[in-house]
Amino acid sequence: MLRLTRPVYERMVGHCLDGLPLEACGLLGGEPSTAKATLCYPTDNVAASARLYTVDPRQHLLADRDAEARGLEIIGVFHSHTHTEAFPSPTDVAQAPDPSWHYVVVSLRDLGPVTRSFLIVDGKVSEEPVVVEDR
Repeated sequence: MLRLTRPVYERMVGHCLDGLPLEACGLLGGEPSTAKATLCYPTDNVAASARLYTVDPRQHLLADRDAEARGLEIIGVFHSHTHTEAFPSPTDVAQAPDPSWHYVVVSLRDLGPVTRSFLIVDGKVSEEPVVVEDR
């Protein structure tokens, strides 16, 4: 189960909406042992595409350093799907860099955003619940 604080959830979804018509992306920071994201790092999508994303490497490094300075880690990545459901595409699965990460997809296809999280290990996709906590 992935736990998101409400401010992290709102910042993540807001960044995805702001990125339209392109896919938006970013990183989630938190405590791996609790799977709770308390930090949201919106990043540029250097792919500049409505169909795929690439987190800006420099912004990734800065997020890594910031999380580490706070005694936390990057625990996941999020991105939007502008035209499809909230499920990892074959490209998302092939490019999943870390089997311990949570992979969040925010679908903007329909009227309201749909947020789902997945674990991707050796090409196998498993959905996990997402809980938004008020603190």
